[in-house]
Amino acid sequence: MTPDNERFLRRAIELAARSRAGGDAPYGSLLVGPDGDVLAEDHNTVTRDRDISAHPELKLARWAARELDAATATATTMYTSCQPCGMCYGAIQRSGLGRVVFALSTEQLDGLNPGGAWPQVPQEGPALYDEARVPIEGFYPG
Repeated sequence: MTPDNERFLRRAIELAARSRAGGDAPYGSLLVGPDGDVLAEDHNTVTRDRDISAHPELKLARWAARELDAATATATTMYTSCQPCGMCYGAIQRSGLGRVVFALSTEQLDGLNPGGAWPQVPQEGPALYDEARVPIEGFYPG
């Protein structure tokens, strides 16, 4: 862990504390460019926005996908107060960000919040392969 990594993680933790003080869940994140400049930062606004997807990691991944070219996105690092959830990690992957550095792991978060895990939702499938593949085949380049 470099001094810069620690400095950026401390900023993410500061954003998380501000989020909690403002009535939202205590999560904060920032996106740092290849030259070490902070490109964007955000905090959780799920409660304020009444939006279950208003996680800072997801908001920054969406911002990066809109505002950064692929080469710049790949050279960025997201610093976040907690390890991204599955929803956010999927967005981070799709946005092409280069790296994530987090303070608390999911396991550590769960230890601080016993019984706070979301319930598992059953899934069924795959089904109707021959029909479902028709609109998808050939959409994604080789």
